[in-house]
Amino acid sequence: MDFALSEEQTAIFDMARAFGAEHIAPHARQWEADGTIPKELWPELAALGFGGLYVSEDNGGSGLTRLDATLVFEALSMSCASVAAFLSIHNMCAAMIDRFGSAELQERFLPDALTMGRVFSYCLTEPGSGSDAAALKTRAARTNEGYRLTGTKAFISGGGYSDAYIVMARTGEDGPRGISALVVEDGAPGLSFGGLEEKMGWKSQPTRQVQLDNCDIPAGNLLGEEGQGFTYAMSGLDGGRLNIAACSLGAAQAALNATLGYMAERKAFGKSIDQFQALQFRLADMEIALQSARIFLRQAAWKLDTGAPDATRFCAMAKKLVTETGSEVADQCLQLHGGYGYLADYGIEKIVRDLRVHQILEGTNEIMRLIVARQMTAR
Repeated sequence: MDFALSEEQTAIFDMARAFGAEHIAPHARQWEADGTIPKELWPELAALGFGGLYVSEDNGGSGLTRLDATLVFEALSMSCASVAAFLSIHNMCAAMIDRFGSAELQERFLPDALTMGRVFSYCLTEPGSGSDAAALKTRAARTNEGYRLTGTKAFISGGGYSDAYIVMARTGEDGPRGISALVVEDGAPGLSFGGLEEKMGWKSQPTRQVQLDNCDIPAGNLLGEEGQGFTYAMSGLDGGRLNIAACSLGAAQAALNATLGYMAERKAFGKSIDQFQALQFRLADMEIALQSARIFLRQAAWKLDTGAPDATRFCAMAKKLVTETGSEVADQCLQLHGGYGYLADYGIEKIVRDLRVHQILEGTNEIMRLIVARQMTAR
């Protein structure tokens, strides 16, 4: 059993970390204040192959494993978890088009997705259906030309910002088998957006409701087959859970690194505070927690890549463990900064705010426990 990263994987991590340090970290606070990420950033990331991380090489993507992808998101999140998480959403959409889209749909949308000349958002959650996603109400009725969509999607990262949306809508019966996936392009008649949501964290990601009021799209914008949308949506969630866990891991590691630097300089009672044994114990506990979380995350990613029968359970466990560990470490880092940790200048309070939502999205951590428990007790 080899726990070491390959030379290629180390290079992927280093490349992503270096890009983040140069192009994201210096601007993260300003982007948060602006409430948006400059669209010019995305083609720069795409030039590194990050626009289609696990899109097949045959279709022009990078063809990376899910383990490789966690390295990208961990590294980028050391500069800004909000930016890294938004990139994860786009990649989930690109992968769905690659895996399930017709040749015609791929030809229309994949090239621009890979260059990130066209940014994608994912629309599953609704005001009345979060964890119970299969109860969604948005409908897509057949027309002579295609589909007419009616409904509202909630908490959509990139709402009113992205260039296209993969929307889960009901084309048939109640329940998961009646749900289809459709691509709605920005500017489609009947597509509008709610007001900008004021959030605790992820402030650089514009988040709005996506409103579909008799929104007409062509038949060719159906992704895959009718009635398979929920299956497609769920197929991306294991990987999405790994990605969001990796974002927590990277940001928490950045918080710990900053805390070590701060404590080495901060003097109290005649010596730097990193020399007090009680505080050293807290540093050690955080290091142990992050290293444990990192190993567990990479094991879950390996299981997903190898098609292990318990991959979904391990992805759920990793998502719960790593996101909670990341938040706990970030909170401890804020505490060790004292009053300075509460100031925006030091960057720790932003990490605390950004990471909190990771325990809610991609399936709440309560749902992760439910997945684990159901598989444990299945006969």
